[in-house]
Amino acid sequence: MILFSKRCATNLLLERRLRSENAASKVPGGGVKVLVQPGDSVAPLVQAINNAKSRVEIAIFRFDRKEIEVALGNAVARGVFVHALIAYTNRGGERNLRKLEMRLLAAGVTVARTADDLARYHGKYMIVDRKDLYLLGFNFTHLDIDHSRSFGLIINNQKIVQEAIKLFEADAKRQPYVPGNIAFVVSPVNARKQLAGLIQGAKKELLIYDPEISDPAMTRLLQDRLKAGVHIRVIGRLNRRNTGLAVKKLAGMRLHTRTIIRDGKQAFVGSQSLREVELGSRREVGVIFHDPKVIGILSKTFQGDWERVVQTQASADEAAPATKAAKKIAKAVAKDLSPVTPVLEDIVRQMVGQDGEIDLDPMAVEETVKHAVKEAVKEAVRDVVENVVEQNGVPH
Repeated sequence: MILFSKRCATNLLLERRLRSENAASKVPGGGVKVLVQPGDSVAPLVQAINNAKSRVEIAIFRFDRKEIEVALGNAVARGVFVHALIAYTNRGGERNLRKLEMRLLAAGVTVARTADDLARYHGKYMIVDRKDLYLLGFNFTHLDIDHSRSFGLIINNQKIVQEAIKLFEADAKRQPYVPGNIAFVVSPVNARKQLAGLIQGAKKELLIYDPEISDPAMTRLLQDRLKAGVHIRVIGRLNRRNTGLAVKKLAGMRLHTRTIIRDGKQAFVGSQSLREVELGSRREVGVIFHDPKVIGILSKTFQGDWERVVQTQASADEAAPATKAAKKIAKAVAKDLSPVTPVLEDIVRQMVGQDGEIDLDPMAVEETVKHAVKEAVKEAVRDVVENVVEQNGVPH
């Protein structure tokens, strides 16, 4: 009984602490706007730079958007102070990052390079006039913006903006960052604690976008919430099997966001997956916030993506027998194509004749043969299907 009482008291204190932290982490209504990719495109970022009056600070991990590069150069030309913090490396290596550095320096941008003390400096964000924070789940690339599901937040809450400025200056000067706002989630300093608290506080539902969930402690937390009756759906990938969690792969596009929506009332958007390296060994940046309108958009997008996955799987299951049969037919046709070669050679020789003056287009011959084979196979399949239907008495 004593042990039980102590455990209950501990759980009660934990719940009170989580409620207190959640209340403290609230970004006031109207303080957040959301960018949904693909769809909102690069235009809001370019417009923000074009509208800058005094300064732009931008943290870059990957970059190939010429529009943003031009906008940064134009901002410098009209007297705006532009400071770019570029990761020392990424998976593609340093060459493109160093080329970007040289181009930005030539345009008058002040450039800093991150330290190499962490595995990656993977955060991507932009601060305009020290009033608006553009915190992004996507990189400044065509792949992320035009072809991937991702989100970005535009935040004008000054406590959050000031925290982002503090992080930017610390990383630009290669000095330690000391967190000062629990709503601002930064790896490796406070991300594990804050995201664990977000998950532990779920009462009804967790909707999660995550390209790779592999951290054992976070996976156990999700399983605990599932056992407690919380409805959990994950779009992305979970490395562990037999967890009981509903996990589906995004259909129709690439996934490049890390987002958690809790009970339809609180959400996280950032760059850290629930995996050890991104929680404990890399610089990742995100925000936990309350904003009914933005959370409504995130939830609606998740629901649409989930339904599309379900429909895609249903269509794939329905087409599975036909697909399997088609693969067998294609394999059989390919196996039996060897007699075609001597026949085709003989026909071509006859067409050319003794004098060899006819000019044949090899591509035209290839297309003609392809079409003939396709039509022959189509006719054979039609005959087989009709025979089977008639033999089994199936109406058609």
